[in-house]
Amino acid sequence: MTQTQFLPEAEGGVTTYALGEGEREEVLAFLAERPMHTVCMAGLIRDNGVESAHNRGTFYGCRNTSGRLEGVALVGHATLLDARTRRAYREFALAAQVSTRTHVIMGESDAVEEFRGHYADAGQRMRRACRELLFELRRPIEDVCEIAGMRPATPADLDLVAPVHAGLAEAESGVNPLDVDPEGFRARCLRRIEQGRVWVVVSEDGRLLFKADVQAETPEVIYLEGVYVHPAERGSDTGRRCLKQLSRELLLRVRRVCLLVNEENERAHSFYRMCGFRLRGVYDTIFLRLD
Repeated sequence: MTQTQFLPEAEGGVTTYALGEGEREEVLAFLAERPMHTVCMAGLIRDNGVESAHNRGTFYGCRNTSGRLEGVALVGHATLLDARTRRAYREFALAAQVSTRTHVIMGESDAVEEFRGHYADAGQRMRRACRELLFELRRPIEDVCEIAGMRPATPADLDLVAPVHAGLAEAESGVNPLDVDPEGFRARCLRRIEQGRVWVVVSEDGRLLFKADVQAETPEVIYLEGVYVHPAERGSDTGRRCLKQLSRELLLRVRRVCLLVNEENERAHSFYRMCGFRLRGVYDTIFLRLD
């Protein structure tokens, strides 16, 4: 497993500021140094650009007096972090304290600990915290008995997909997005479907048997979220066959597929290991109060 490696801090101070579209390639190159740990930020930039309402936040850079980036962070609904120095996390924490609508902070455990040490005094209060394990797959499982009907979702599947995805989000965060922002959540689900990012298997009688979302994609890594197997199919080989088949398809495009799993969900750990995934890191996810 990897940990954040903090570099010695260069002489002089740093400047932390909102990044602009003209810095896109430099920022992507910085994030590509640690592709598995930065796939979500890099994927947003590749999808939407540096400055976009679809990012649901602002990208910040921390730059030293030599002009080098020491860190990049997305501060907003989801606050995501990647930095090379401890002072960059301090700077990002100060920038994040200004935001009052952050829902979640997520990152490698030691990075989040460093960030929270500066953020907690004047930031939003914590509502819930969980530890998650980062699993990675590099080689597809060869002995795959294909599942008939695996396909990208279409807009006609929205009413099947949205409640399931909302339920998965509620299980982690304690908040159902269909309760707090039904129109916005459905619009985001529809956009992801229209991007070809949601994969489903639907039975002949209209049940959603399997679902998985490509939340982010870069030339190196795909990050999956929202993996779902219908309760009636759990314990059978349906879920394994679906995920193995999907993973094999995705690994034709990238070198790695990764995902996060709650540390306490041992059944899911076994499921992903049986599908060929291996443990690569430990993450902390902190859900914040909005009042």
